[in-house]
Amino acid sequence: MSAFRPILKGFAGRSIAVRLAASSVFWSFAILLIAGLILSALYRDNTEKAFDQRLLVYANTLASNLVAPGDPDRDLGPIGDPRFELPLSGWYWQVARPNATPGEVRSSKSLFGGQLASLAPADSQAFGQIRRGYGRAPDERGLRLVERDIDLGEDGRFVIRVAGPADEIETAVRGFLFALTVTFALLGLALGFTTLLQIRFGLRPLANLRSALGAIRRGEAERIAGEYPHDIAPLANELNLLLETNREILERARTQVGNLAHALKTPLSIVVNEAENAPEDVAAKVREQATVMRDQVNYYLDRARAAALAGTLGTVTDVEPVIAGLARTFAKIYRDKDLAVELAIPKGLRFRGERQDLEEMAGNLIDNAAKWASRQVVVTAQVIRDGDDRSRLRLLIDDDGPGLPEAARSEMIKRGRRLDETKPGSGLGLSIVSDLAALYRGSLSLEASPIGGLRALLELPGDRS
Repeated sequence: MSAFRPILKGFAGRSIAVRLAASSVFWSFAILLIAGLILSALYRDNTEKAFDQRLLVYANTLASNLVAPGDPDRDLGPIGDPRFELPLSGWYWQVARPNATPGEVRSSKSLFGGQLASLAPADSQAFGQIRRGYGRAPDERGLRLVERDIDLGEDGRFVIRVAGPADEIETAVRGFLFALTVTFALLGLALGFTTLLQIRFGLRPLANLRSALGAIRRGEAERIAGEYPHDIAPLANELNLLLETNREILERARTQVGNLAHALKTPLSIVVNEAENAPEDVAAKVREQATVMRDQVNYYLDRARAAALAGTLGTVTDVEPVIAGLARTFAKIYRDKDLAVELAIPKGLRFRGERQDLEEMAGNLIDNAAKWASRQVVVTAQVIRDGDDRSRLRLLIDDDGPGLPEAARSEMIKRGRRLDETKPGSGLGLSIVSDLAALYRGSLSLEASPIGGLRALLELPGDRS
């Protein structure tokens, strides 16, 4: 079993169809090979028996001539087959007493003065047997021999040997093996083809289930529909139950986040309003801290909401309309800079997540680029493939501003860090984007832009319709 472990490990990550096909091919080949070996052995044995039967007919004819009235040492003459008369034809007979000298041996003319070797062991004392085996002719051709002992009583004992060419057996066996190989090859192809059809037919429900899950992931369906075999239907039902439970959890999370937001923002507004009646320095301090608290509340509420939404199946957002709307908005906001926001977004790109989260992330990045840009912001979107054949949405936001030193880029993603205190903002924008991207198993990084400023590279789960 240990010898097969490397092979089994090689199939560990393969699909069920590949595993079934490989298993079927292996066992079909093994069974056909074993069956072929057994059939070829049986055919050889039957062919040898049939050939021996022919040789025994000639041996019995010679035995009849020996027991006929007359001198048993006389010339036995022809036995009816002209091949025994042709020199070295491959068909031979020989009659002699045990331990006879060469001059006392009678044989067919085809033997041409040679002798056939005995099949009996040198030390054998048995007599009266029929022995079969292979030997060599005087010209070194292979022979099939039959040897029979005859006891004529007072006239003594005789050993009859008849031989025929072994090539006939080999030719018949080779012809059978060729026909068997062709037949089994065609049978193997037919079995392989029918196995593939069976695999495709048998695994079709799983393929349909996979397609249904893909439709849910792409936002084209809300549940697994259709009928499935009784051994797969429970899985489909459990997945539908899981999806419904996930939606219920999502609704509860949305409700609780909304309630929390209302419960916290209302007291903060009251505190700020009441501070207006306090001395100016106290009021200013209260307003400052209330603003910080409101930013922190919004930040963590956004994180809580995004954490609840990020794992939701079936939510997708078209990228191009969202980015185009943001581009128009920021072009108006920064019109005093005569800012040009250029887009390179193919049609059909989609983000596997909530529209509000994409607006939050892309909006923060475009806003940050527009603050520092001189005249130009370029937004590029593309879909790339992961090693596990999943799609990733890549957003590139470039500006032609002053850029940022490499050592400071990773610091800017941390919460509350700001490059210039004179610029408006709380320093939470890039941190919010990074946290939201992480919730979607994505990432945010900062690089040098090819147009001279800073490039924000945002990777998220994506798709192409």
